[in-house]
Amino acid sequence: MRSTRPQIFLLSPANCAGNRARIVMSERATFDLALRLRSQGAPVGEVFAFMSGLYFRGKLAYARAFARPPDPASPISGAGAFVITPAAGLSAVDTVVSLDTLRAFAQVDVALDNPMYRTPLQASARVIASDIGSDCDVVLLGSIASSKYVELLQAIFDDRLLIPAEFVGRGDMSRGGLLLRCVAAGEELRYIRVAGAARRGQRPPKLDPATRVRLP
Repeated sequence: MRSTRPQIFLLSPANCAGNRARIVMSERATFDLALRLRSQGAPVGEVFAFMSGLYFRGKLAYARAFARPPDPASPISGAGAFVITPAAGLSAVDTVVSLDTLRAFAQVDVALDNPMYRTPLQASARVIASDIGSDCDVVLLGSIASSKYVELLQAIFDDRLLIPAEFVGRGDMSRGGLLLRCVAAGEELRYIRVAGAARRGQRPPKLDPATRVRLP
């Protein structure tokens, strides 16, 4: 049965210096998202989904489908889904970002020893941790083997920080496909606590492109 515990999601960032990032930030781009970025801005979740493709699209759809914030009316955690940004900490996925903001993101190295990345992430995580209380789970949808996300977030959320068990050993594209299948099926993945979890493992079998995922 689906859990009824409150939960929010944290999504790892897209590559703001990659090829697709350069496309959407190009002054010559004429498609809708690029035009909106140059005029009024666009939601960071939508922009990162374009930059990252299937993986981020899966994370975003899954988080929207299964977030259960303890207080949906909260101006802090009520969004239920947040993206890790290179220089602005955790931002709600519907936060509007400008072209200048994205260009600034592209200049920041996402690494624990970089205070431009680490300091705002720590500050925003502490604010969210205080707002959600002790009975809300925090599910990280990202590279679970990477210390640049897990170590910093675990230090703040402690036992509340979870990861999908099915992510272990699975590549980014496979994770994205799995998440979209879960949304289509209306079924959540199984989560495990980061503390003491094996974050690396044998690669699971490839997803069958002709079938939806079926979870226990």
